[in-house]
Amino acid sequence: MSGILTISQPGNSVVTDLGRFRGPRFGLPVNGALDQFSARAANILAGNEDNDPLIEITALDFRLGTDADVLIAVTGAPVTVSVGGRTCPQWEPVSVRAGETLAIRGMTGGLRAYLAIHGSVAAPSLLGSCAPDTVVGFGLKLTEGTQLEVRRSVAPVRQPYFDLPLFRLGLNRPEFGSERVVDVTDGPDIEEFGKSAELLFSSGYTVSGRSNHIGLRLGGELPERQSSAEMLSRGVPVGAVEVPSRDELLVLHRGRGVTAGYPVLAVVTSMSLDVLAQARPGHTVTFRQTTVAEAAASLRAATRQLENLRAAVTTVFGLLGIGAQAHWHDLAPAVGS
Repeated sequence: MSGILTISQPGNSVVTDLGRFRGPRFGLPVNGALDQFSARAANILAGNEDNDPLIEITALDFRLGTDADVLIAVTGAPVTVSVGGRTCPQWEPVSVRAGETLAIRGMTGGLRAYLAIHGSVAAPSLLGSCAPDTVVGFGLKLTEGTQLEVRRSVAPVRQPYFDLPLFRLGLNRPEFGSERVVDVTDGPDIEEFGKSAELLFSSGYTVSGRSNHIGLRLGGELPERQSSAEMLSRGVPVGAVEVPSRDELLVLHRGRGVTAGYPVLAVVTSMSLDVLAQARPGHTVTFRQTTVAEAAASLRAATRQLENLRAAVTTVFGLLGIGAQAHWHDLAPAVGS
């Protein structure tokens, strides 16, 4: 242990990671950070592994103090980041000195921000993940006075040349607005909706305040299933767009149960799940039809962008003497290879 973070204003925050990938085989949701791109970027900017524990902050203001020098990064929805009263940038590594207060306030445009700490923090684990699960009552939800162990301290980093920006890492930040375009592929039951399925792509839908990490509820003009045959419960993917009633669409997110019995009209792509993670109640969602091949290409492009970010951060951290963690391409080859 290199220090303690003490939460003084928790807002609505939890310690999480990218998800419980072993969970579905045991009937548990995958859960994890809802905006996976922002969560991965935060950990990369802090010199961590992609799947290290970090803090997901939803909607409300957040504050903590530290008794050690730490290096942090804040990504996700636009917020005001201040350290010891100084305004600091998002989407860049930032030093916090021992005794200073880190405040994350005034979230706009989106719904979730991510705070990663270099070296990560200690958190309980279930099936290899610290992601909270409300079904089984597992997870570390932060409250006032909660203390988190910091695994690695980092001396303050300062640009020696006239305080010019030190980190220009070339990351294309996601856009955050009140209108969200969400790409979907055809669901297994789309033909059961006949021509009314086209309403999904020609109508706008409003995010309900009853939405959560299990699923987003959307009001608007709904496609109507033509068949009255009973649907059997079956496995459903994260991102399934269901029509459970005449009142709303339901988009299953990372906290969804692994089975469901409603017709699946479409499936949200991996990248657009991040878009939905930042949708606030009252935001407008427009669905756009895409193919599996196009969705895969979009995911590969985002992955390359994060890989390039990782390479840039590793280079800068190396020059600054900060110990970013080793990756497979940094390891010595096996004997005889």
